[in-house]
Amino acid sequence: MFYFTEDCVIGIESLDDDHRYLFSLMERAMRMLLAEGLGDRYEKVRRILEELNDYADQHFAREEAYMKEIRDPELIRQRTQHDFFRQKVCEMQFVNIDDDDEQQRVLTDLMNFLSKWLYRHIIGSDIMIGKLPPLEEWMLRENPCEFTDEYRTGITLIDAEHQELFRIIEEATKVVKSYSVSDSYDEILQILERLKDYTKEHFQDEEEYMESIGYDGLEAQKRAHTAFVERLESIREEDIDQNPQEYLQELIEFLLGWLVKHILYTDKKIPNQSL
Repeated sequence: MFYFTEDCVIGIESLDDDHRYLFSLMERAMRMLLAEGLGDRYEKVRRILEELNDYADQHFAREEAYMKEIRDPELIRQRTQHDFFRQKVCEMQFVNIDDDDEQQRVLTDLMNFLSKWLYRHIIGSDIMIGKLPPLEEWMLRENPCEFTDEYRTGITLIDAEHQELFRIIEEATKVVKSYSVSDSYDEILQILERLKDYTKEHFQDEEEYMESIGYDGLEAQKRAHTAFVERLESIREEDIDQNPQEYLQELIEFLLGWLVKHILYTDKKIPNQSL
């Protein structure tokens, strides 16, 4: 059975109460799975899945609102994990569970998923809520990958290329959120390769522009660009293989964070001498 023990307490009463409720749902599902001779469990399995779906909507909204309020740096990762949970439960709701065997299979899959996801999520992520330095404002947005006016340098070519970099990172983010080994792995590698190639092209264009106007910050920019490209070049498939979704999520957060800071604090200092 599953019990809400002291190591699952994160110290935020409303969220701890939500987690207790989820444990109670898991216990009901496990008893249903282990019980013999219950016959048709269609309505009970359907009700469990509906309650899990409602739980996800309400609890995740509360948790994310609280994290946004305190500008918690785990917010972006939490949103990804929450989306993964919602997607998994939604997939199960569309499975045909008219016969006993399918009901048993869905319950088994559900318990395997919940037992792994829940402990890892609470102990690996929720336990850190409120314990890390606050986020910068841009990371609180529902879509941190959105290219907004604050990122514009006023240099047409550079702004257009920055916007494309944001678009590629957003594309990677969407794939990681709905990650499945069979469908997403090759797609992610292709996106990362495209990001690498486009980044090199952009840095070259940006450096040529700075050189054309005699910008005295060119050398510092080149050093920053080289370091970023080296980080992209260092990505190895064997590193991704160990824990693909977690590795890729951390990588995307790094890439997006670097890009935002580089634009806001470095690129926006480049003089606008566009014709």
